[in-house]
Amino acid sequence: MQFLLAFVVLAPLAGAAAALLPAPPGLRGSGPDQAVLRHGVTVTGAVLVAAVVLALGFDHDRPSAMQATTDISWIPALDVRIHLGVDGISLPLLVLTALLTFLCALHSYFTRPAGPSSKAFVALLLVLEAGTLATFAVLDLVLFFLAFEMVLVPMYFLIARWGGAGRQAAAWKFILYTLLGSVVMLLGLLLIGLKAGTFDMVALATDNGRGLTTSVQVTAVLAIGIGLAVKTPMWPLHSWLPDAHTAAPTVGSVLLAGVLLKMGTYGFVRIVLPVAPDGMRVFAPYLAAFAVVGIVYGSLACLALARNGARGDLKRLIAYSSVGHMGFVLLGIASMTPTGVNGALFANVAHGLITGLLFFLVGAVKDRYGTADLDTLAGAGGAALYGRAPRLGGLLAFAAVASLGLPGLAGFWGEMLALFGAFDPAEGLSRPAFLVFMSIAAFGTLLTAAYLLIVVRRVCMGGPRPVPETDAPGLTDVRGHEFAAWTPLVALTVLAGLWPAVLLGLTDPAVQQLLAGGKS
Repeated sequence: MQFLLAFVVLAPLAGAAAALLPAPPGLRGSGPDQAVLRHGVTVTGAVLVAAVVLALGFDHDRPSAMQATTDISWIPALDVRIHLGVDGISLPLLVLTALLTFLCALHSYFTRPAGPSSKAFVALLLVLEAGTLATFAVLDLVLFFLAFEMVLVPMYFLIARWGGAGRQAAAWKFILYTLLGSVVMLLGLLLIGLKAGTFDMVALATDNGRGLTTSVQVTAVLAIGIGLAVKTPMWPLHSWLPDAHTAAPTVGSVLLAGVLLKMGTYGFVRIVLPVAPDGMRVFAPYLAAFAVVGIVYGSLACLALARNGARGDLKRLIAYSSVGHMGFVLLGIASMTPTGVNGALFANVAHGLITGLLFFLVGAVKDRYGTADLDTLAGAGGAALYGRAPRLGGLLAFAAVASLGLPGLAGFWGEMLALFGAFDPAEGLSRPAFLVFMSIAAFGTLLTAAYLLIVVRRVCMGGPRPVPETDAPGLTDVRGHEFAAWTPLVALTVLAGLWPAVLLGLTDPAVQQLLAGGKS
């Protein structure tokens, strides 16, 4: 188990280095580009297999315990250690990251990215995977910060070099926002580590803030929270996200929405809640207020983009929808209750599956039609997917209704539990205020359903004057490799919706122990 976790974290780095080397003559296939793209599929596939084996070997009777741990002294003077481990909170995110990265590598193999060297593309994809996996596996504050920052450079280049129109400005906006937030976050992490005398996240969570004064906790939560809120992203620190998603290539959008946004909310659960509970209690009402504003704002922005004549970009619309969906995650965390935090973790995974699928589908539509402009896709000569590509249209409709929280699919449980958490928040928080927040968030679910159903109607059903299929030469329905890449996401969305205990059985004991200060 120790070896498996170390392999999961380190193999992508080794694979990234190997991707930059010349391919052996016998393995080049049709050329160097094909060889390096196949290398990306192989490495990410091996990491996914290792992550699945790790999950199967995980002791499900003790999900609150750190398992597969490695603890090696790294910088003795600062007591910084290479400390790795997984529990019921981090394991689902680890497997989700490995799955989405493998599917992105598979997509890139069959649909080569339009841009410079494929070697650089694969190397950056693997470095991005390594940083994300490390973020969910490390148990030291300094290592957490290093892993948290490690993903910025590869994502910047994926957007700037392989993105679409406006990619340079979007990439700069992405990295400047996240770097500025990270500088503030580093100050908060250092404050906690120096005042508590340790950077070990397990020891800090077990202490549950007893070694930190209230003023230190408040300062630390403010600093760390800003950095995490930028990455989440929380309104009003979200403005980098729509531009980044619109300009990013398909795999960049999938990983940005499906994995990178989860790093921010994971930091709230893993660090802020257990390490500085008094400071979190001070800021929880404000976090909840920003969360519900984000829910409504994201939905209204999507409605504005979806209306006829707005020239809204479909990728940009889904990006704004992420602001709303992550608002439910933040609301669950702000409730500081086991119900709310479990809902936040469930919504994290559900959003990764569903939004990852949505960006794959929008990428496929854009490849076929050459645009993601909603008015063009909805016009008389537009997509009309139900008639021209019924499987693609059916999948888009499925992903949309999953995203709006239809009962029986994964999107439902996280939002419902987050609302239940806000209905009865933790002791010391104002219940009347949280009831208002819950009501606003519930209204946001209606707005979410409205814009997603509008999108399905306009893109899948087309405009008022249907065009014969022969007027769309070369249009193909779901291809074989697309079916292979999207089927796991569809299956897991249905499984999590019909059998939520699979995920909640992992997270609930770990959350209960985390909120209790390490006590079972």
